[in-house]
Amino acid sequence: MPTIRLAFSPDSDDLFMFWPLLSGRIDTEGLAFTHERADTETLNARADAEDVDVIAISVARYASLADRYLLLPHGASVGRGYGPVLVAPEARSLASLEGARIGVPGLRTTAYTVLRLVHPRFEAVVLPITPYERVFEALRGREVDAALLIHEGRLTFEREGMAKVLDVGEAFAQLTGGLPLPLGGNAIRRGLGAERIAQVSRLCQESIRWALAHREEVMAALLDAESRGGVGLDRAMLDRYLTMYANEDTLRMAPDAVEGVRELFRRGRAAGLLPPGGDVELAP
Repeated sequence: MPTIRLAFSPDSDDLFMFWPLLSGRIDTEGLAFTHERADTETLNARADAEDVDVIAISVARYASLADRYLLLPHGASVGRGYGPVLVAPEARSLASLEGARIGVPGLRTTAYTVLRLVHPRFEAVVLPITPYERVFEALRGREVDAALLIHEGRLTFEREGMAKVLDVGEAFAQLTGGLPLPLGGNAIRRGLGAERIAQVSRLCQESIRWALAHREEVMAALLDAESRGGVGLDRAMLDRYLTMYANEDTLRMAPDAVEGVRELFRRGRAAGLLPPGGDVELAP
């Protein structure tokens, strides 16, 4: 039985989309699926090895991988006027963070790239998203002046006593005339070959479709499986998070979301933040 290897992050929307596939809820057409989970920046680095077949990566990272991977046209996390948030221990302006030490989830992440576009001059301090508490400890200990939060952290910062400085998704929309911000996506290894790519892409999309149609069942499974200490994930937070990042944009990237990817690449390359390269290439 051919085996397809998946790798995705600990956040809820990734597991939401793959759960039906991994739990036997859909017909896998004779394929076996294995999976592993790692934080976003670890996955961004891991993609260089090409040792998994479908990998969840930051959209900005795909700019460096397009020769080896196709971007699946589904499975994306898209922010429509919202996205990661830059927070600080107290209310302050973005201008006041000129030259400041800012914690970021990784130098390959979309969030970091967009923050550099709108606020170019700061010292980046990488604070991985695992464990969840680390970034807030760094803020309280004044290791950094501010921090860029992705995943569920963008919903919990007020609970942690932090103040929002900037919503990166909102800033991207203002910068681009209203385009949504595609933050993460699933890349599939070109070496699988056209026939297998088409099959795996179809199955991954069917998994997302099943999850959306059976949302309550999948949410219950995610809450039962949650193991990240400190996140404090409950049904209301999970519902809010999935509404933002596991929706119709996840089932199929809309034309404006694809244009958002292209615009991110154009601006990132012009600013020297992303490598030169060709256009976005989507799998079937």
